[in-house]
Amino acid sequence: MLAIGEFSRLTHLSVRTLRRYHDAGLLVPATVDEATGYRYYSADQIPEAQVIHRLRELDVPLPEVQRILRAADPGARADLVSGHLGRLEAELARTRAAVASLRRLLSPEPAPVHVELRSVPETTVAAVEDEVAHGDVLAWYAGAMAELDATVTEPGGPPGGLYDNALFEVCRGWATVYVPTTRPPRVGRVRPSTLPAVELAVATHVGEHDDIDVTYGEVGSWVVANALAVAGPVRETYLVGPRDTADPSAWRTEIGWPVFQVAP
Repeated sequence: MLAIGEFSRLTHLSVRTLRRYHDAGLLVPATVDEATGYRYYSADQIPEAQVIHRLRELDVPLPEVQRILRAADPGARADLVSGHLGRLEAELARTRAAVASLRRLLSPEPAPVHVELRSVPETTVAAVEDEVAHGDVLAWYAGAMAELDATVTEPGGPPGGLYDNALFEVCRGWATVYVPTTRPPRVGRVRPSTLPAVELAVATHVGEHDDIDVTYGEVGSWVVANALAVAGPVRETYLVGPRDTADPSAWRTEIGWPVFQVAP
């Protein structure tokens, strides 16, 4: 048997941590002296302690560690670990995106965003429309675009989206994803629609969409500086996107703010 201090040195888990794991029922000593309360561990418990150590280094919560250790099937264990690793990778991607956005915002000489005014004529489209929560937009967009891709056989241009102001202001509002076409079908959620003619202040966002809010802000600043006001839902046009290439650096998204002049 190994005293708790010896076991600590062998596993690189502090005595305090071992006691906490014991109290949580995660790593129970092989025996506890009833008279002294001293904890003793067996050499067979070293691999288990090492597994726990690695899982905690990956920030796996204690209840999840218990589930992994208690899973009798190796496949079930692998699935639990893979699920947590997937969440870590997603969090890492969000962190990297946030860092890139901060560097862009804090750059002493940020690259200027070119904004232009554009008159867009009335356009016939095939569209999917629904009221969506802000946090569900990406999943909803993916499903809606898949339906459009499956039903629109003669697209007349790149796909786009209309996003109601309420979606940004109160985190829930109407969203429309569409594909221009002269022959819009009526299948499933896909319906014919007509987008009205509009004046847009347009800029192109380059790359991933994680920091698209930065480009939104730059367009908004340009609109204010040029004495213009927003006059309707924001339009996005997906010139190049995930449907076209897996390389995010190649993505190009046009942001169009419907505007009208409020002063000379």
